[in-house]
Amino acid sequence: MGAERDARRAGGEADERPMGGYAMALAGYATYAAGLAALIRRYGRPPERHDAQDIALTAIATFRISRLLTKGSVTSPLRTPFTVYEGTQGPAEVSERPRHGLRHTVGELLTCPFCMSVWVSTTLTAGRCLWPRATRTAMAVMASVAGADALQLAYSELMEKVTESD
Repeated sequence: MGAERDARRAGGEADERPMGGYAMALAGYATYAAGLAALIRRYGRPPERHDAQDIALTAIATFRISRLLTKGSVTSPLRTPFTVYEGTQGPAEVSERPRHGLRHTVGELLTCPFCMSVWVSTTLTAGRCLWPRATRTAMAVMASVAGADALQLAYSELMEKVTESD
């Protein structure tokens, strides 16, 4: 903090990123993860090991849920207080940018599927410890949706090539 303040006073380059917001996001995540860990200790049963099938299912479900939360057209009302609409991005996806000021960090989290995936994966992993059957079912649904999305995109691409060659 002191070096940043000194750089501003000296007219030098200061870091423009919202470090205070990022620190709050880190603290929020740490609190969230600690709360889940406490719930697991009290009510859950941590798996003895994480097998490849569970990791793959969690990864695919995390990907799909993160895209839905950060880019989905239907979930844009959840992001609106923190983001500004810029346009469509792809099938059923929109492009948004974070708002300025206090809402910026939350807007970054809500528009970044990579950032959101940390929270989603943590939630799904905790869910496997607390409610394994329900969580695996929800993950299977989202993994199926991810597979269906990939097939829809592949089909659209194939149809484009077929019509171009006619």
